[in-house]
Amino acid sequence: MSPVDNHAAALTVAKFGGTSVADFTAMSRSAAIIKNNPAARIVLISACSGVTNLLVELANGVTEPDRRQQLLTRLGQIHHNVLSELQSPENVASKIDSLLDSVSTLADQAASQPSVQLTDQLVSHGELLSTHLFTRILNEMDVDTVRFDIRDIMRTDSQFGKAIPQPEAIRQLATDKLRPLLENQVVVSQGFIGSDSKGQTTTLGRGGSDYSAALVAEAVDASTLEIWTDVPGMYTTDPRIAAAAKPIKEISFSEASEMANFGAKILHPSTLVPAVRQQIPVFIGSSKAPEQGGTWIRESVDDAPLFRALALRCNQTMVTLTSLNMFHAYGFLAEVFRILAEHKVSVDLITTSEVSVSLTLDQTDTGGGAPTLPPKAVEALSELCRVEVEQGLCLVALIGNQMSSTKGSAKQIFGTLEDYNLRMICYGASPHNLCFLVKEQDAKSVVKALHQKIFE
Repeated sequence: MSPVDNHAAALTVAKFGGTSVADFTAMSRSAAIIKNNPAARIVLISACSGVTNLLVELANGVTEPDRRQQLLTRLGQIHHNVLSELQSPENVASKIDSLLDSVSTLADQAASQPSVQLTDQLVSHGELLSTHLFTRILNEMDVDTVRFDIRDIMRTDSQFGKAIPQPEAIRQLATDKLRPLLENQVVVSQGFIGSDSKGQTTTLGRGGSDYSAALVAEAVDASTLEIWTDVPGMYTTDPRIAAAAKPIKEISFSEASEMANFGAKILHPSTLVPAVRQQIPVFIGSSKAPEQGGTWIRESVDDAPLFRALALRCNQTMVTLTSLNMFHAYGFLAEVFRILAEHKVSVDLITTSEVSVSLTLDQTDTGGGAPTLPPKAVEALSELCRVEVEQGLCLVALIGNQMSSTKGSAKQIFGTLEDYNLRMICYGASPHNLCFLVKEQDAKSVVKALHQKIFE
């Protein structure tokens, strides 16, 4: 059974992640969820599990021909395995092969001259391939389904790798091109990709498929957004870290945004923004076990506990800027942020003292790894102050309600962690979170200890 929110069941946008469309079996399970929910008219899906990583490697430029061929073969296998299980694969086989040929050509180009624009073009093929297969599976289940190219409506700027969507343009294009298709058919389209005003393919950065689903939900005035993944909703922390983690039945937009922001893998930070703007309830469930229910994220919820959940985000880079001139001086921070803005460095957390400021860098683009400070930015900052850059850190965030104004809440937390070295504690700026950095090797023990103290 698919969830139906009490508010309205008029139009649901459903999004399936990579593991939910990993192979024929997973795709069939996900297609059954759509078939069982008449309100689900728009389906956005990710690339098959593992495909984006293969494409990112090719896009980075693989000069070794054998390795390149290996990656292309693996890519072909993943999609041909699904084709071989279709009742009539001939309808889509030629489209799949033509896209695979296109990947091969682009991979050759990337081997001699990689670029951010080429990366987006290459990486987008994952979603273009999976949507052909998924559309066919739904049609074979007697669901009248049409495949739609999301680039026709998902208008973005031209920042390849982390393009910024333009909601007004998306709404206008969706009204003209997407809305009319919904009368009699289910529409299957791609998450994560878009196009700029020149028609060049762009991507929305890591986690962008959830974000594009929310943007589409906003553009068509959907009554519900469903995000189907491989876990049944949100938990008090990652069950792989603390086995006693408990499922969360419902949570407010503001708490969920904090959780997403601080690394709860299940949601991408930007996802909720369009849903919040339109107050569209979001459901998160497992495509492997839809009967288990999941988590509803709503504007307001009945139960708002002091502590809701723990999130962990690794790959953190901390930059500490120290200057004796900062003591009682004005303009120092303004100058620091001017330099960071000039070099397009996005800052996440900040703590300050009389003579220094520590900050963490935001992870925003499609490439993996810890974010770094561009050499030019280090150079400019070094003229102003001493610059120290530290990696190998994880951010632990405790999400809840009214924590900074509740007596004794800090004592519970810091008392539990007296054996660990905590860095850069941020507390009080938001009523919904308390966060700090720890060394990567301590991160899981810290989360376990806190979870045990607070939730068990």
